[in-house]
Amino acid sequence: MTAIIEIRQLGPDDLALLCAVPDGVFDDPVDPGQAAAFLADPGHEIVLGFSDGIVVGMATGVMVLHPDKPPSMFINEVGVHEDFRRRGIATLVTQRLLDVARARGCEGIWLTAEGDNTSARALYRTLGARETGGLVIYDWDGMRDEG
Repeated sequence: MTAIIEIRQLGPDDLALLCAVPDGVFDDPVDPGQAAAFLADPGHEIVLGFSDGIVVGMATGVMVLHPDKPPSMFINEVGVHEDFRRRGIATLVTQRLLDVARARGCEGIWLTAEGDNTSARALYRTLGARETGGLVIYDWDGMRDEG
């Protein structure tokens, strides 16, 4: 039997819920100070997926504002606990984040994925994303270093 997945967009009052996310959903344990700042910033969005009341997946995004064009959203991260992968949870949380972005007036939604991350690339194609090429990523302070 497949568990029903509940999808929820968090707001500023959901700090305790975000801090209680089990290890394995995010890359690292949730930092309460960073979580509070994230939830307090109206330009940040987070959607969580729950199975039997336990957080098993997430998607985060950041509104990007420009003085000369409509807002866009950068999807920063999508993650699902390894015990719950291949059940459609990433699709559900990402689709809800796309819906949130559009409801907030975003006319461009974008993200990056490693070329060898076939699961992520398949997910984004399934959701109707267009894969583009010819981009080069630059970073500062070791942001792209593999841990």
